[in-house]
Amino acid sequence: MLKRAFIAHDPGRIRLRFASRAVLGIGLAVALCGAAGHSLAAAITGGLAALLALFTVTDPTVRGQAVTTALLPVVGLPVLTLAAVLHDVPVARDLAFLAVVGAGVYARRWGPRGHSLGVFGFMAYFSAQFLHTVPGKLPELYAAVLLSLVASSVVRFGAWCYERRLAAPVAVALPAGGAGLARITTRQAVQATLGSGFALAVGQVLSDQRWYWAVGATWWVFVATTSRGETVVRGFRRFLGTVLGIGLGFAVAVPLHHEPVVAAVVVAISVFGIFYSAAVSYTWMMLAVTVMASMLYGLLGVLDADLLVLRVTETGAGALGAVLAVLFVLPVTTHSVTEVWVERALRCVHTCTAEAAARLAGSEEADPPRRVAELEAILGRVRLSLAPLVHPLNPMRARKRRARHVLALLDDCAREVRGLASVAADPEASHDARLAAACWRVESAVEALTAPERPARATAAGGVPAHSAATEPALAHLHSLERALAELAAPLHAPRRAPLLPA
Repeated sequence: MLKRAFIAHDPGRIRLRFASRAVLGIGLAVALCGAAGHSLAAAITGGLAALLALFTVTDPTVRGQAVTTALLPVVGLPVLTLAAVLHDVPVARDLAFLAVVGAGVYARRWGPRGHSLGVFGFMAYFSAQFLHTVPGKLPELYAAVLLSLVASSVVRFGAWCYERRLAAPVAVALPAGGAGLARITTRQAVQATLGSGFALAVGQVLSDQRWYWAVGATWWVFVATTSRGETVVRGFRRFLGTVLGIGLGFAVAVPLHHEPVVAAVVVAISVFGIFYSAAVSYTWMMLAVTVMASMLYGLLGVLDADLLVLRVTETGAGALGAVLAVLFVLPVTTHSVTEVWVERALRCVHTCTAEAAARLAGSEEADPPRRVAELEAILGRVRLSLAPLVHPLNPMRARKRRARHVLALLDDCAREVRGLASVAADPEASHDARLAAACWRVESAVEALTAPERPARATAAGGVPAHSAATEPALAHLHSLERALAELAAPLHAPRRAPLLPA
């Protein structure tokens, strides 16, 4: 797990740049808040705003990212005001918090921008509880948030906008159909609200001062998940990361939080760890978040061993709330989600092959590399949906083997499609009738796989002569692709009583 987080392949050093820029942007924001004479609470609020702007804004274009960043205070400041006004009205405060949770999750239906604004709104309310914000503090907090967003934007869009030199990432939206996936955000909004209600109630029993930790745990478990299996796994990883972070907090934050310079260095390292590990390990990201939070509590003068233990119990309550909600409230089964994403991946293989065939036939408009990028993005979603089954603690070994087999074969398909796209880009390979014919056979195999009533045909066995595959790189890619598609028939067309994933 540690190797996956910190030694994982980082093409173009994107994660390294992402994390390094975050440290600079947040550091500049906090420094400017200090130079402006803001209090420690305001500086923390500003730093959190900068962190969220740099972390959650993921629009596919730089212009879209700038627009979303500009909209963050439009959502965040009114929510912050609401939280401050209701600070001393517990019932109204709690009901408003649950409403913010539901609205924030529901906003995911509007894509990356809706997701970013929903997260920022939630965290504005959460931070008000964290810092016990009252109306008298609002002007200073407004100024800190706006100053920090400007500072982080200067770093992101001015000093270090590495995205301008990169191809726009492929956005993969939730597919329609398939066991309520078209209504996934509505279902999750209801689940998150009810799960947060449970967490809020239990959290207040555990502590009338730090109850919001439980609600925060429930919220973050729901982020970036679709099915109940994904949510359960994410809840486990959040709890594990918190426990590990608390252990490190005892070793680092408790003895060193009285040293401002050391505390600042630990916070900076934690920020780097959050951004660098987020894409590859949620557990290690949560470890870094927990260490950072522990050090911030130390700077606020309230850190002790009991507080760290309380954070673990509150996190456990929040994770339990999320798990109960996804299991019993409008559940979206893992199997139904996986079926949709696997089918979408196969149809993308179909499209990639068709684009390659068109390019081989001389079409200048065909663009196989773009379709390959789309396939890679979809496979990322397939891996996420299959995570509950391939998790090391999953006791169902047979289904775990089947899921790993499917992932391996889909990876084989992606590799061969990439190779085919590179061959199709070679002018010397164009207008080869054998290549075009093989592309059509692959398309036919995909059609067979995505239509359960039709048996998949083992096209690889008789599709490409062995001597052709050995002498022609393009035919070799197609031969391997046909073979992988033929092998996928067994795990994908198993009886429904033995689904790829448990419901």
